[in-house]
Amino acid sequence: MDVKIEPSWKEALATQFIQPYFQQIVLHIKTEKSQGKTIYPPGSQIFNAFDTTALDHVKVVILGQDPYHGPGQAHGLCFSVQDGVPPPPSLVNIYKELQSDIGMTPPGHGNLTAWAKQGVFLLNASLTVRASEPMSHSKIGWANFTDAVIKTISDKREHVVFLLWGKFAREKKVLIDQNKHLVLEAAHPSPLSAHNGFFGCRHFSKANEYLVKNGIEPVNWQL
Repeated sequence: MDVKIEPSWKEALATQFIQPYFQQIVLHIKTEKSQGKTIYPPGSQIFNAFDTTALDHVKVVILGQDPYHGPGQAHGLCFSVQDGVPPPPSLVNIYKELQSDIGMTPPGHGNLTAWAKQGVFLLNASLTVRASEPMSHSKIGWANFTDAVIKTISDKREHVVFLLWGKFAREKKVLIDQNKHLVLEAAHPSPLSAHNGFFGCRHFSKANEYLVKNGIEPVNWQL
């Protein structure tokens, strides 16, 4: 199968696309579509994070768990929603932390493409989901792929900031070489857990401090 994905990623992940597990992911999605099931995000946006942020441009990695499962929300960037869709609760809390950390004015939208274009790689551990069924594709093989993606960034890049929010994301720490990257951990920004250490984590200013210290252009978080 020919995966349509930005060239630097296609080359770096070439061995993954020919693995049996990846063929099974493709088959699984095709089968569900043939059964009339709705899959998010749309096919052209499954690899949007990769197409918007080339491997050589990755400065910061934010790891989400699962795409949004409501109509018109997911577009292949974790925590981000398409224009015209109100920011979901976790993103509202991310904006609150940005406001207290760096004084960012919360925008009236939830589209994080501007971050992705600056090198913030917005990766979900599962790249697809069935409509109205959260985590419905979490066991079809995506974790094999996205774990390989995290390890590829760790191996091929230097001085990347990994923002790991919540237990699920923090478990990915073992894939990252902390001798050459910065790993920042906190609670998940979900309303259920944000008060347990996400608020006040100051990850956005800390990320920029680390980038500047290593001669890398900081991220303009203002949307």
